Amino acid sequence: MLAGADLQVLTRVIARVAAGDFTAEQPALVRRAGHEVARLHGDLWTGNALYDGGPTGVTEIDPMAHGGHAETDLAALRVFGFPYVDQVYAGYDAVSALAARWQERVSLHELCLVILHAYLFGGGYLSAAVRLASECV
Repeated sequence: MLAGADLQVLTRVIARVAAGDFTAEQPALVRRAGHEVARLHGDLWTGNALYDGGPTGVTEIDPMAHGGHAETDLAALRVFGFPYVDQVYAGYDAVSALAARWQERVSLHELCLVILHAYLFGGGYLSAAVRLASECV
């Protein structure tokens, strides 16, 4: 359960989200296709990326696909330590330009996944959620 300063930091993040402080356009490829949302893997982490030497060198498995902001999948890669995250970010941005200041929103997108894990599994996820929220205020 959250209380005190931890609750206050999450409340401030919620207020910023409600105020639209984190609103950003989709990356270039999503916009050019005329879509308002991107098709997300939804559970993109190291265990769901197999390096196979194919055309892209990686195959994604175990989809929990849904529509959302493309930055969400990119941020999810950081949650469990994807080994080549900086190269993925650079490659993605080179092919489909990300919105200005996208790096400032990574913690917010991570926060959603970590809050889900805190609810499901408890443990250290709650303190990780508070840490990420602190990066968003």
